[in-house]
Amino acid sequence: MFSLLIFFPLQGQVPVMPVPQRPAGCPPGLEYLTQIDQLLIQQKVELAEVILGWETNNKYMVKNSMGQQVFFVAEENDCCNRQFCGPLRSFVLHVQDNIGQEVMTLTRPLKCGSCCCPCCLQELEIQSPPGNPIGYVIQNWHPFLPKYTIQNEKKEAVLKIVGPFCSCRCCADVNFDVLSMDETTKVGRISKQWTGLVREAFTDADNFGISFPMDLDVKIKAALFGACFLIDFMFFEHNK
Repeated sequence: MFSLLIFFPLQGQVPVMPVPQRPAGCPPGLEYLTQIDQLLIQQKVELAEVILGWETNNKYMVKNSMGQQVFFVAEENDCCNRQFCGPLRSFVLHVQDNIGQEVMTLTRPLKCGSCCCPCCLQELEIQSPPGNPIGYVIQNWHPFLPKYTIQNEKKEAVLKIVGPFCSCRCCADVNFDVLSMDETTKVGRISKQWTGLVREAFTDADNFGISFPMDLDVKIKAALFGACFLIDFMFFEHNK
């Protein structure tokens, strides 16, 4: 059972996004996404990781383009899984709104990390409310490019994500393009942002930006939100 030992900044310290009206058919808590076309995801720096190299459960703050807090994300995992499986580890991420209500659950099963095993590639399930799947992120086999398919709740393919050949870039962002199914039209972007030489060298705490159309289905926005965490773990969760 997940224990809600999560720190929420006081309203006077970090401005929070006002709760918009929830449209019909929108899962509770995802009404925030109806008013958003950009998200900034900031991973919390953990001193135990920086000083001891000891992998801890990840925590993230999610903000809109105005700097207002939208969600808080906390990883649920056990010590052995974190230390021995590293970035390949399975996880459950709990996404909470500003009043502590869990609005999404992101689940990643343990899968193979090698492109030589196309039958056991990475995937992520997005649930909202928890227990109700609304989308999936499925890794596609490719010999040298990171590629994913975004699926809706019926497991129908909706969008593609294509990343760069090399995810290691100094002093520059690393961009993963969100594309139409035929990969001819750019719909949005997931960008791992450069956070500075010191932070990049001594910690795996990263910042990400996500952009998508304002009128995109809120459930697909949630799936793209989940895809950001799968990309983070696969390519940037390497203890320095």
